[in-house]
Amino acid sequence: MIATSVLRTASHTALRRSVPGLAYAATTRGALFTPGLGGASRRHISTTKQADQKVSSPHNQESSPTEHLTRHDAVSTVPEKVHGDWVLFHPVYSPEELKAVEVLHRETKTLGDKLAHGLVILARKIFDLVSGYKHIEGPPDPGMTIAELRKAGYLLSDKQWLNRILFLESIAGVPGMVAATLRHLQSLRLMRRDSGWIHTCLEEAENERMHLMTFMTLRQPSIFFRAMVLGAQGVFYNLFFLSYIISPRTAHRFVGHLEEEAVLTYTRAIHELEAGKIPEWTGHPAPEIAIDYWRLRPDAKLLDVLYAVRSDETTHRFVNHSLANLNPATDVNPFALREPNMLVKGTKIEFDREEAEQYVRESHKIIQRPHQMSDSH
Repeated sequence: MIATSVLRTASHTALRRSVPGLAYAATTRGALFTPGLGGASRRHISTTKQADQKVSSPHNQESSPTEHLTRHDAVSTVPEKVHGDWVLFHPVYSPEELKAVEVLHRETKTLGDKLAHGLVILARKIFDLVSGYKHIEGPPDPGMTIAELRKAGYLLSDKQWLNRILFLESIAGVPGMVAATLRHLQSLRLMRRDSGWIHTCLEEAENERMHLMTFMTLRQPSIFFRAMVLGAQGVFYNLFFLSYIISPRTAHRFVGHLEEEAVLTYTRAIHELEAGKIPEWTGHPAPEIAIDYWRLRPDAKLLDVLYAVRSDETTHRFVNHSLANLNPATDVNPFALREPNMLVKGTKIEFDREEAEQYVRESHKIIQRPHQMSDSH
């Protein structure tokens, strides 16, 4: 059983004061960050490349407040694109981490596990049927062209891949926000600390939303597609809301299995793109929003984006399966301060409760170390 008092002490210590010596924690949380960022706060680490640039806006104009409003050619003084500190913490991956991801599956153990996994499998089969997707390791005729494979339903076209990704990402951003909302309200209602769960759930929700924003730059959905998303989102939000109230652990397990399927989907997309089966994406430059968000190389390609998104989904897989092993009413979120790098998350499906406890203890020691060193001087 997790020593709750020790874990709460770790969480309260970290949340009560800034951590000037978080270089090690930042390096191990999520990914190896850009060299030179060690020791920066989590908020600073999550900024974009142009975070230090001054953004021109009505709030920092030196001229008269009404000058732009009275000009005959005035349209707007609000910048079309906002750069700066606008996203929550998210990992940035090294090349080694991007290639370390494995397709894993957690075996079901309890009735709740079986229910969660069964619902995910059912949802995937329904979506595959609706989208006309078939995955067969080898086509019936090795000599079939890409056009023939697509017509027979063995391969998705670039538009079908985007429709599939856009729909999935529009739904994937729901669980984190629902969990964060319910835990936030619970904290207010019970008038006690949340032990670090809320911001991890919010980070997951925003990360999934950024996936959607990235792929939206490649394709604008039709009105019919948007209507489908609207309906699915409304149904799923309310169902997950009720499920989380009844059993948070089962809800997190459901998301863990859902992310297993997401990792599998992006792995297949990567393999097909590398095999030349999605020629429209071969050599396609990465969207600017992706380069900024994941700090990719300026000449990054869409393939690099798929690798980064798959790593994000792997993080969600690991985090949600681990949270499902904890007592949501008493246990501290082991990822409130840092996360393992992808060399761990990509090859390990979860932390059990004892491993989570040990991880929090290690985080507590890392936080205390710089203060102990300063006290000795």
